[in-house]
Amino acid sequence: MLLQDFIASGLIDRLAQRHRVIAFDRPGFGFSGRPRDRLWTAQAQAAVIQQALTQLGVKQPVVLGHSWGTMVALNMAVGDAADLRGLVLISGYYYATARADVALAAPAALPILGDVMRYTVSPVSGRLLFKRTVQAMFAPAPIPYGFFKSVAREMVLRPVQIRAEAEDAAFMIPAAAQLSARYSDLKMPVSIFAGADDKIIAPQANSVRLHRAIAQSTLLIAPGAGHMVHYAIPAEIADAIERMSAGSDAIPSDSGAAADETSGTAEKLPVTPAQA
Repeated sequence: MLLQDFIASGLIDRLAQRHRVIAFDRPGFGFSGRPRDRLWTAQAQAAVIQQALTQLGVKQPVVLGHSWGTMVALNMAVGDAADLRGLVLISGYYYATARADVALAAPAALPILGDVMRYTVSPVSGRLLFKRTVQAMFAPAPIPYGFFKSVAREMVLRPVQIRAEAEDAAFMIPAAAQLSARYSDLKMPVSIFAGADDKIIAPQANSVRLHRAIAQSTLLIAPGAGHMVHYAIPAEIADAIERMSAGSDAIPSDSGAAADETSGTAEKLPVTPAQA
């Protein structure tokens, strides 16, 4: 999706009342390009966003990522050089598992064959399946009124974004496999959110497992919500960031609780890498 998705959810407006919000489309999404001069792994995308923050003079931000964007956010957080005050992860994929959607999407990233697909078959099939795909992302909740005005089908189906999505699909499993060994090394507070009925990324196998791996994390599993959980509980996500900004450092006593969400610690500068 696009950063307009976060605007449509109301989360950016809610946060902007008290914070400076910097929202990025990841390379290839929205109006951004995806040059062919490198492999756009989650690590490479994290480096570009970190460079942009450095150029803006941003220090110790709270970083928020949704879906594939959580792997970008996590790559910004691991390592001794990480300069984050806090991390907010929404509907993320954190542990490598076999996924049929990866096998279906990845061919559009191939040279020559992928170029042909992106300018012929893929936009047509994407146009036909667009509404059904969005319904699956929100299910069991309905698609919010006005969503398609904010997130235009024509923008999502640009050939460069189709390529970005296909490349991300190809890198998805290796990225999670590489990151999963480093979760216990994270130093900053982490707030994890997921929808209980997410059919895109299983919350028990990912968000709950991640919560158990990170001692200073909190977790909220939203009942009746799907993959687009930031539409279902924007207030709770904003509150978690607010507590990070206030420096609250309460940690839940039961780090394995699947429906627990308390607080973290961060600064008044949430940064949002847009979702996949």
